[in-house]
Amino acid sequence: MKKASFYSTLLAALALVGMSFTNPSNSEVASLPVNVEKSNIVWKGYKVTGSHTGNIELKAGKLDFDGDKLVGGSFEIDMTTITCTDLEGEYNQKLVGHLKSEDFFGVEKNPTAKFVITQVVSRGTPGDYKIVGNLTIKDTTKEIKFFTNVTEENGQKVANAEIKVDRSDFNVRYGSGSFFDNLGDKTIYDEFDLQVKLVSSN
Repeated sequence: MKKASFYSTLLAALALVGMSFTNPSNSEVASLPVNVEKSNIVWKGYKVTGSHTGNIELKAGKLDFDGDKLVGGSFEIDMTTITCTDLEGEYNQKLVGHLKSEDFFGVEKNPTAKFVITQVVSRGTPGDYKIVGNLTIKDTTKEIKFFTNVTEENGQKVANAEIKVDRSDFNVRYGSGSFFDNLGDKTIYDEFDLQVKLVSSN
């Protein structure tokens, strides 16, 4: 009898130990839609003789959180909204028209670009993360990596990131030294910058 009681107690103890290691977290991932009016994207492109900058509007997005930790997300860019902020008049219209053409982003056939997070790695400081994900431009998808910082302002999550994109990865060839020789001072560098600010809805 004592022996049976001992085994019953032992089995119960083992069951409790097993439960402590195998029970999944009860926390749920919250998917927060992005407020596209408060969010923004600024682009900057470089050439031998200088640079140009402008804005692109966000079409949609979301940020996924497990408690206070960023665990995923995505956003879509409305490529038809590309603007230039450092030129005026005819030169502005010419540059924007060229960026929208097939030479660059071909927005008539490819009106949106999209980024989807595949991995989030904490950098040790609360709110600081390394992001890995898939960027799609002109129907081509490539993996990119960058750092982001997430804060909370007025009850809203705010994610800021500076992203370097290599346009040659997406078959954007115009003026690229990766595809053409002897361009001289007409070379447009492959890498351009995106400063992305995503603000969650309340």
